[in-house]
Amino acid sequence: MYSRSARRRRSWICVIAVLLGLGTLTAPATAHAADPYVDPLAEAASTPELRWTDCEDGFSCAWAQVPLDYHRPHDEQIQLAVIKLPATDPARRIGTLFVNFGGPGPSGVDRLRERARWPWLFSEELRARFDLVSWDPRSVSRSAPASCFGSAEEQQAYLATFPGTPSGPAEEPEFFARSADIAARCAASAGPILSHASTTNTARDLDLLRRAVGDAALSYHGISYGTYLGAVYANLFPGRVRAMALDGSLDFAGNATGHGADGANLPLDTRQGVADALAETFDAFLRECSTAGPACAFAAGDPKLKWIALVERARLAPIVVDGTPWTYGQIVAAAGSLSRPGTYADLATLLQQLFDAGTTFTPAVTHDTIFDKEHPGNRVEAFYTIQCADSTVPTDPAVYHRAGAIEDLRVPYFGRTAVFNATPCAFWQATDPDRYTGPWNRDTAAPILILNSRFDPATPLRGALAGAAQLARAQVVVVEGIGHSSMYVPSTCAEHVKRDYLLTGQLPPEGMSCGIDRSPFS
Repeated sequence: MYSRSARRRRSWICVIAVLLGLGTLTAPATAHAADPYVDPLAEAASTPELRWTDCEDGFSCAWAQVPLDYHRPHDEQIQLAVIKLPATDPARRIGTLFVNFGGPGPSGVDRLRERARWPWLFSEELRARFDLVSWDPRSVSRSAPASCFGSAEEQQAYLATFPGTPSGPAEEPEFFARSADIAARCAASAGPILSHASTTNTARDLDLLRRAVGDAALSYHGISYGTYLGAVYANLFPGRVRAMALDGSLDFAGNATGHGADGANLPLDTRQGVADALAETFDAFLRECSTAGPACAFAAGDPKLKWIALVERARLAPIVVDGTPWTYGQIVAAAGSLSRPGTYADLATLLQQLFDAGTTFTPAVTHDTIFDKEHPGNRVEAFYTIQCADSTVPTDPAVYHRAGAIEDLRVPYFGRTAVFNATPCAFWQATDPDRYTGPWNRDTAAPILILNSRFDPATPLRGALAGAAQLARAQVVVVEGIGHSSMYVPSTCAEHVKRDYLLTGQLPPEGMSCGIDRSPFS
C-alpha cells in the first residue's frame, strides 16, 4: 500500500509526464490487478476494418462491420456509422476517447458533430491529446435502425398525436392502448435488430471499435445513458478499462432489474427516484429564479406559490397564451424540462405568461405529446428498442394505475411523469437474451470517475451514488449546480477534473466537489 503522500507524488509525476508530452503513460510497476474476465462472444468476433474518409469540418467517417448476433459472429453482419475528430496534437496523442452522449436513441455521429468543440465538454487540452470518436449504436439512426413506420411522414403524423403523460385515471386507457400499439408496430416492422439491441451487445460493439482503432485499453466518456453502457463494458471487459468518466450517472442495478424482490414491480423511473429529482430540481429552479430577481421573469412575488396557483388553475381548464391553449399536462411537462439550464430563462417567461393569462372553458382541440415536435429520426423507436431490451418492468397496466395514484400524492405534479415514462416497455414483444443484469462489481484495471449535478432531473444524485457503490472502484465528484450532466451544466472545474483524470488515470482528491461557471439566469 502507498501512503497518501506517495500517491500524491505519483499523481504529480503522471501529470508532469503528460504536460511534457512524454506520450502514452505506462502503468506503474505495481499496476492494479483487474478481474481477468473477458466476454467470450466479443472475443470470437472479427475486428472491423475502419476506412476513414473526410466528412467535412475536420471530421472523418467510417463504417464498422459487427455481428448482428454475437452467438453467430460470422453470420449476418450489420454496419455501424462511426465519426472521428482527430487529435489536434498528433505528436502527443494518447489514443482515442470514445464518447456516448446518452439517450438511448440519439445519433452519436450527429452529436459529436454538434458538440465536439463545446469547450466546457471537450477542452482544447483534451482534444489535443485524444481522437474523439462516437458512433450510432446498433438500432440508432444510420446503424441498423429500428424502424416501426412505413415512412417518415407516417412516423411524424403518428408521434404528433401520441398522448402525453396521463394527468389522471380517465386518460390512462388511451395511453395504455397507444403504448401497446407502438410496441406492436415495432414488433411487426423493425425486424431482427429488436432481439439484439441490448446494451450488452453495444458494449461488445464498443470493444470491437477499440480493437479497430488500435488502442490496447479503452478511454471512455459516457453521459446519461452512456454511463450505463460504460458500467456494462467495465464488467464485460474489466481489464481493458484505461480510464472511464461517467457523467450524469444511473443506478445501474436499478435500471436493469430494480432492487430487492419487488424492485422489478415498480415502473422504471419511479424505482430510480426520477419524480423526486424532478421536484427537487424544479424547487431549485424556483430558488435560483427568486435570487436572480429581474433577470428571471417569474421572480416577482413568491415563485412557488405562483406555480401552485397557475398549475391548479390549469387542472380546471386550459390556460390560453397568444391564442394557444395550454393543458395541465402540457404545463407540467414544460416545467419538468429542466435538463438544460440554458433554457431556464425561457421557461420562466412562459410560466409568467401562463400566470398572467386567462383560462377558457370552451373545449379546445389540443394534443399533449410526450415526443419532440421536430422530426426525431428514429430516436423514439430506438429509445424503446434499447430501453425495453435492457430493463425489467411491470407488464400489468394495473401496476401503473396504482403507482400513478400513489406517486401523484407523494410527489405532486411530477410523480406521474416518472410512472408513465417507459410504458411501451410493458407491452414490448421482443427480448434480448443477452441483456446484462450483473454482476456490477468486477474489479477494473483503472478506477472510474463519476460526475453528477447536485440537482439533476434525469439522473438523480442518489442514483449516481448508488451506481458508484455497485462498481468495484469508483469516485463521485458532485457538481454544485442544476441540470443534467456537465454537457448542459458548464463547469470549468468539472471539465478540469475530467480532463486530468482522462489524461493521467488518476482520480481527484476524495470529497472534492465543483462549482458551476454561472447562474442559469446570468
